[in-house]
Amino acid sequence: MSLFRKKNRGETEQFQNFFKNVLGFRPKNNELYELAFRHRSNSKELLNGSKINNERLEYLGDAVLSSVVADYLFHKYPLQEEGFLTEMRSKIVSRNNLNKVARKIGLSELLSFRGQQSMFKFINGDAFEALIGAIYLERGYKFTKKVVTNRIISVYMDIDTMASTDWNFKSKLIDWGQHNHRKVSFEVVNIIDCGGRKQYESRVLINGKAYESAVDFSIKASEQLAAEKTYKHLFETENTSSPAEHR
Repeated sequence: MSLFRKKNRGETEQFQNFFKNVLGFRPKNNELYELAFRHRSNSKELLNGSKINNERLEYLGDAVLSSVVADYLFHKYPLQEEGFLTEMRSKIVSRNNLNKVARKIGLSELLSFRGQQSMFKFINGDAFEALIGAIYLERGYKFTKKVVTNRIISVYMDIDTMASTDWNFKSKLIDWGQHNHRKVSFEVVNIIDCGGRKQYESRVLINGKAYESAVDFSIKASEQLAAEKTYKHLFETENTSSPAEHR
């Protein structure tokens, strides 16, 4: 017996076309992928009282995606050092980037949730990771790597542009602070339990004054996002001298 309601013809065609046209294969286990698209706001309650959604698949997909991206970058940039590869991987698997990719491939049209999608900041990126987890469970690592590399990275990500983009806003803020005798620091203000995975809310402090904050699944990532928001607030909306002007 199916755990999910039967799709109408239009929904079924949309579901199948997504896999065929975007990912290049037809799923064997539709329920597994339907689960990948089911946000916790619309969890399915089982007879034993437990609730299922895409968070476990998201956890798995996060690890698989990180491995695939690391392997891809290792071979694409054979002469680059570890620091560059680490920063590039962070750019690719960041929540902001995965949200963009998920929307580009049309994943947001397949999500199952309650409320307004805008209520859930990372719903698209989370579902993308859950999708990767589902592909891995159904087809294995080698197949998943091929899909991510050939169907996602090569088509929907401009890796060369990402490599040339200055992304480390945390370093830029700290550098600016050193040149202007201002102390830039970061603090974790909240830890959120998301179905077994922790999200961290970090905030930027400049001379002890609180500025922007952001949430992500690692302290480092949340600090980067908070630094980016603070940087744009300070140097783009207020016409304050940017760090580059003090070098």
